[in-house]
Amino acid sequence: MNIEGLEFAAKTDTGLVRSQNEDAVAVSPGCGFAILADGMGGYSAGEIASRIAVTVVGQALEDGLQRMQDQQGDSRTSRHRQIQQLLTDAIQKSNAAILDAARIEPQYSGMGTTVVVAAFHHDKIIVAHVGDSRAYRLRQGEIAQLTRDHSLLQEQIDAGLVSPEWARFSQNKNLVTRAVGVGPELSVEVHEHVAEPGDIYLLCSDGLSDMLLPEEIGGLLASSQKTLQHVCDDLVQRANDNGGHDNISAILIKVQSINAEQPGLLERILGWVK
Repeated sequence: MNIEGLEFAAKTDTGLVRSQNEDAVAVSPGCGFAILADGMGGYSAGEIASRIAVTVVGQALEDGLQRMQDQQGDSRTSRHRQIQQLLTDAIQKSNAAILDAARIEPQYSGMGTTVVVAAFHHDKIIVAHVGDSRAYRLRQGEIAQLTRDHSLLQEQIDAGLVSPEWARFSQNKNLVTRAVGVGPELSVEVHEHVAEPGDIYLLCSDGLSDMLLPEEIGGLLASSQKTLQHVCDDLVQRANDNGGHDNISAILIKVQSINAEQPGLLERILGWVK
């Protein structure tokens, strides 16, 4: 994708109940990616974990994407696979960095963070996540959740023990089954999606998704009369209006246009065979 075809907006807020903000966000318009992390752990440890994750992942992505840009001859499909691996490796690197920080400073023992990352390349968006921070897409007025929570509640829903309707009232909402920085072994979930002009993508912490129904999120994202930053601000404000029980963070990416690469000869031949 032509990176100039992307518009970014971001906002993070402490909310109305918590005393400090343990969320962290970062966007790279030049490289076409965004990162959101929601930290956990007492004595400011969650804030440390989320900042480490965003910093380490961001630097690894910038370095890796720059190296890829300097390389020539790779097919588009090969590049997409490389980016998927790059996102996985970057999150794994942040996992090791958080564990190292906790070993150096024992008061941070047990800290961790969720992470959700979105990277754009030509007509694809590649999303990697760990935990219950989410990615949504608004396309032609329809809202869709692109990530599946790594949480006890989601496992209960999958097992048929809790209905999706009752899930929003559960007391187990925030018990994640995966987090960055809590152990040496980490499974990162990565998916690739086709992006279209007009799409709006939202990365958010559970402080937003717990306070707003998907239909509310979709309605706010569809506010075509407002700038993207105003829509981002409105999402955070609505979460606060609904209780603001947690830190609230949101990143919006709007696809203004797509300048997809023309496929190479081999890709065209494989396309014909299919």
